[in-house]
Amino acid sequence: MRTRVRGWRWRRNPLRRRSDVVEAWTGLLVCVLLLVTAPLAGLGAGQAAYDQAQAAARVQRAERHPVRAVVIGDTAERLPGVRSDRQHPYRAEVRWTDPGGRTHSASARVPRGARAGDAVSVWFDARGRTVAPPLDDVAVRQHGVVTGVFAAGGAVAVILLGHAVERRVALRHRLAEWEREWARTGPKWTQPRA
Repeated sequence: MRTRVRGWRWRRNPLRRRSDVVEAWTGLLVCVLLLVTAPLAGLGAGQAAYDQAQAAARVQRAERHPVRAVVIGDTAERLPGVRSDRQHPYRAEVRWTDPGGRTHSASARVPRGARAGDAVSVWFDARGRTVAPPLDDVAVRQHGVVTGVFAAGGAVAVILLGHAVERRVALRHRLAEWEREWARTGPKWTQPRA
């Protein structure tokens, strides 16, 4: 049966080695780092990413404008490699009238399921090119949260990797201490008795 003594590394004990004390302090430090530093790193990185995405969304809203258009082409075709724009992943031929009364047509991004005759919102930039709609608040929040979670996870991984390296080095030192002690004590125990 195995009994466990709590805090044995902290108490004065003739069997306690220096490596035991170092390991105990390192364990305490790792706990503090995991409970304080990792969440703070995630929070800081998430807030920075959120602020950056919020600024990008403001710029996009200032540069882009929506136009009501009518789909005139056949079935919309899926844009290859478009992952960032889930709302408008297809392209179709559309027609719209500008405030001056002129009619325009172009190939533009349209929502999924748009058919000929459907009215859709099409986004244009300052140069008149069709673009994806600007980032909405949900996408900005998601970007901040995901960045924060990954930063906290990265901090945890670095802390645990450092702890694993420290444990390995402590084990080497502990084995070296045991070898030195055995070299000193071993001959007394292994001598033949008369």
